[in-house]
Amino acid sequence: MNNNWNGFLGRPPAVTFANELGMIPFERFLIHASEASSALVDRALTKEAGQRTLEDFAVLLSPAAGERLEQMAQASHELTVARFGRTMQMYAPLYLSNECLSSCTYCGFARTLPIVRRTLAVGETLREARHLGALGFRSVLLLTGEHEKETGVEFLERHIRVLAPEVPQISLEVQVWSEAEYQRLAAAGAEGVTIYQETYHPDTYGRVHEAGRKRRYLWRLLGPERAARAGMRRIGVGALLGLHPDWRYDAIATAAHAAFLQRHAWRSSVSVSIPRMRPSESHFSPECPVTDRELTRYVCALRLFLPDVGLVASTREPAALRDGLFRVGITRTSAGSHTEPGGYEEPDEAGEQFQIADERSVAEVASHLRSLGYEPVWEDWARPTEAVERMLVEAR
Repeated sequence: MNNNWNGFLGRPPAVTFANELGMIPFERFLIHASEASSALVDRALTKEAGQRTLEDFAVLLSPAAGERLEQMAQASHELTVARFGRTMQMYAPLYLSNECLSSCTYCGFARTLPIVRRTLAVGETLREARHLGALGFRSVLLLTGEHEKETGVEFLERHIRVLAPEVPQISLEVQVWSEAEYQRLAAAGAEGVTIYQETYHPDTYGRVHEAGRKRRYLWRLLGPERAARAGMRRIGVGALLGLHPDWRYDAIATAAHAAFLQRHAWRSSVSVSIPRMRPSESHFSPECPVTDRELTRYVCALRLFLPDVGLVASTREPAALRDGLFRVGITRTSAGSHTEPGGYEEPDEAGEQFQIADERSVAEVASHLRSLGYEPVWEDWARPTEAVERMLVEAR
């Protein structure tokens, strides 16, 4: 892939998501999300796939839409099968370090917490990856805390280059970098980047990020665009539901962000993660926890608004709920996960980021997916050739 591509649609971007976010009429949309009538829900549900607006999405988050959850779930299921087939992309998180210089009130890696810190050497990372490979995984998500010195670009490059010959698909969920730094990581062998904005509400963002580089709201917000311009094939976004008191605000912002990236970063596939708060050493307690039914409604609304966006559910969620979400819209999932560095080969040796909820083994999750009529897919499609990429650019 040509990682020197310098902009969306071949041109420097004239508008960023920060511009678009500032124009969203949140006050009106949040009224829809809490008080929409049955008539508005009917209108949103009867629209064809691809024709629903962000306002329709807000309507589908409402209590009135919740009364139609079975209908929403059926429509979401049919649309997901039509666009993605009966497949489930499988991936595994691989934590490289829990060292962190940021103070985030909700995170188990926060620098002020007295947890056991560990950073994997390259050989340890390779052993973790081989452990995952023996379980079937060919897609790995590398994660670290936010520590520029201990886990900076050079650190990531070394680990990616060692893994690249053995792991076909390497994605990153690490601190946020510049476009040039993302180009270096892509050249080393990474092809995907996931960035949780955590919360899109600026005041809440400032309150929960007390110190460290992660306090830079705008820098983080525009990270997915820089990663896309740098040539990353897969871009993931999401909000940590429960940080902001009204989860619908972050739901609307996340959906708008994914829609923006689909329009402008068309050379990258876009996915949305749907994480809720989980217990950790931070002992953060959501003011208004998101219920299972609300999360299910969110997944259905995302699918109906964004038919071609991948939807990701991790082991943060309990097994029974995940099994239900698999059937209504999820297209990518993890299994048998650990959230501490070295957790697959040497569990309980270091502090974890959060507690997982679905503790089933990889084999158990895969077997259950098959019982539901879905085929676990361990490796994504091959990297497109430069000739194919040129054809796509010319077609635009």
